[in-house]
Amino acid sequence: MSFLHSSFRIRPLQLVLVLIHMIMKPTRPGRRRFIVSSFCFIVFLCILASINEVRFDSLLKFGRCALSSIPSQSSNSSSNNFLATNSSSDQIRILIGILTLPDHYHKRHFLRLIYGTQSPVGAKIDLKFVFCNLTKEDQTILVALEIMRYDDIIILNCKENMNKGKTYTYFSSLPDLFNSSDGPSPPYHYVLKADDDTYFRLSNLVESLRPLPREDLYYGYVIPCPSMDPFVHYMSGMGYLISWDIVEWIRESEIPKNHLEGPEDKVFGDWIREGHRAKNRYNAKWSMYNFPEPPTRCTHELWPDTIAVHLLKTQEKWIRTLQYFNVTKSLKPSKLYHIP
Repeated sequence: MSFLHSSFRIRPLQLVLVLIHMIMKPTRPGRRRFIVSSFCFIVFLCILASINEVRFDSLLKFGRCALSSIPSQSSNSSSNNFLATNSSSDQIRILIGILTLPDHYHKRHFLRLIYGTQSPVGAKIDLKFVFCNLTKEDQTILVALEIMRYDDIIILNCKENMNKGKTYTYFSSLPDLFNSSDGPSPPYHYVLKADDDTYFRLSNLVESLRPLPREDLYYGYVIPCPSMDPFVHYMSGMGYLISWDIVEWIRESEIPKNHLEGPEDKVFGDWIREGHRAKNRYNAKWSMYNFPEPPTRCTHELWPDTIAVHLLKTQEKWIRTLQYFNVTKSLKPSKLYHIP
């Protein structure tokens, strides 16, 4: 296109020079009149071409200007990401780590259904399954496939255990895993440690956190069961939540490093007490409780204000709990299935 345009500009000029040369040469009067007429016609064409060139260049400049004002697909995508970041800047950011075992494939798939169908408003919640180093050949294949498909697994550098430091390894590893200069600071406002037999209702959890501080917070179900004072003992291992600054403290402090063994929830409470941490505490009892059967001092009937139900050790208990909270109420009718 540019080649043709430049050629069009050069050729009329060449013709004008040739005609001038011919006029200057001695020749017959009739031929001279023809050359003069041709010369005038060529000059007219050159003037017309110049005018069109100006218009064409102006149109090109106008077009370039108009196009430059239209965002490209990549810049538009970036803009959307920026807006999304802005719109979520005031959201509560929560990391839920479900401590489980590498071989619990079916349990993880089940929990993905349970939590994947919950959409709490005003919160960004990331759920990860947490266990120690793999020890079997089949795990290296099956767990790798899970990671490729779901990207929701954290493998800690530890030997699998319950009460010999796994909880410490979990919390102390998080800053290195998630702190980033590219993301929000802190990456999460809160971190929740949960058992894989606990059902959390995420919307109720988020609503309970809204009025609470985002620093120096220790949240959960107070032990012993009859107690309502969160400053006396510790929170139950069914699921307790701490603010990110306490996560950072666990990584840096010598107190947790020197006290790793024992019932993990009680040991965690010891760290908090010895380190004079968690001036903000929240007892979520009786919105958190053990499944009603068998009845104990820690159980409670299922009720609408529930945040978490613990000790769902069987499929039957899970189904009864999910039925009570009517978790499939948003299922849309379709010709593809018939579910009574």
